[in-house]
Amino acid sequence: MFLTIVGPLPVGPFSHRQSDHHSHFEVNMSIRYIVVALAMLALASHQTYAQGCVAVRGGGMCGAVAGTTVNLQPGQFNFTLGARNFTSYKHFVGDIEQKYRVEQGTEVINHSTFLDLGVSYGVTDRLFVSALLPFATNTRTSMYEHGGNTTFDSTGALKYQGFRGETSSQGLGDARFSLGYWIFDPAHTDYNYSVAFGVKTRSGNFNVTDQFYNQGKKPDSTITAVVDQSIQLGDGGIGVTFDVQGIHQLSSSVMLATSFNYMANITNTNGVRVRGAAATAKIDSAEFSSADQFGLRIGAFYTPIEGWSGYLGVRAEGIPSFDFIGESQGFRRPGYVVSIEPGISYSTSDLSVFFSAPIAGYRNRTQSYIDLLRTGSRGTKTVGDAAFSDYFLTLGISYRIGGSHHSM
Repeated sequence: MFLTIVGPLPVGPFSHRQSDHHSHFEVNMSIRYIVVALAMLALASHQTYAQGCVAVRGGGMCGAVAGTTVNLQPGQFNFTLGARNFTSYKHFVGDIEQKYRVEQGTEVINHSTFLDLGVSYGVTDRLFVSALLPFATNTRTSMYEHGGNTTFDSTGALKYQGFRGETSSQGLGDARFSLGYWIFDPAHTDYNYSVAFGVKTRSGNFNVTDQFYNQGKKPDSTITAVVDQSIQLGDGGIGVTFDVQGIHQLSSSVMLATSFNYMANITNTNGVRVRGAAATAKIDSAEFSSADQFGLRIGAFYTPIEGWSGYLGVRAEGIPSFDFIGESQGFRRPGYVVSIEPGISYSTSDLSVFFSAPIAGYRNRTQSYIDLLRTGSRGTKTVGDAAFSDYFLTLGISYRIGGSHHSM
């Protein structure tokens, strides 16, 4: 569910697309778009930004792009590049890991590679505008989508041997644009906080299709159908974004950095029907939900040598069960991750590079709107599952041109 630039790319025909079960041992890494200047503000991670089946997509950090706008001068541009990759395979129902999925080889394995390109422009030394274009490449391997999982009888003997098939997606995600403002005059304070409002477009394809194998009653056929929500490039919704970011100098060598962002989708469901949904099924369960997403981060930079800083923080990001605006119908996998994040950064007056390795400390697949409906009708608590990664890597690069070059 988390967030890099190196990762598996889509492969060719199905004869080469059956995955080796051992691929879930691959290093589960991710590089996520990160904004670093003296004030490094994140997520959005969010992205963060996405991890596994909880579809927090790339491009979640448009407001966080504003993090590089500390001391951005009038007429100055700040260009950012973020890259991230993750491999998720550990299934959770609530906060309980379903370890048998990996033991039996029925886990779903998602690989995602994100590349986020952003730019901010200083209108004044406090007012700025930002834009972000996210790109993604996703692959998803599973058994249940291609004929069924491996099954065992009550004695543990093999009843049916499943096999893995792969679906994929690649292309532009949902672009974001925002307008932000630093509350205090940066020339007279060693702390500052910015507020940014923006819009998330529906530029990403939210109806990507691919081939599914071993379909039909026998099963013996291949069909083309919509891919899982977790690897769709966009969510099909128009959204509004809200970001708050802050820096606070605690001493000559220690600085506190915080960020919070929330993307509220105005759209309820996007009209794309879940693969296999009955023709008579209502949108409560038959269509993909255009869900909100959020990110929260707090940490401190320690600068023992000019230009170089160590970082340690905590971050949380995910998909809520209910949207802030409008209804929350449709299919979604809500949930969140809380991570410990160590990192390192290097900055000059023009260039900033940040690298971190967030480690998942707590993962929770929460109840969705559908889960709550089923709980009410069945009388027993119902919670779906979602796959998460153990940790991810993040890398962000920021470069300024134009204007007068004040230290970042």
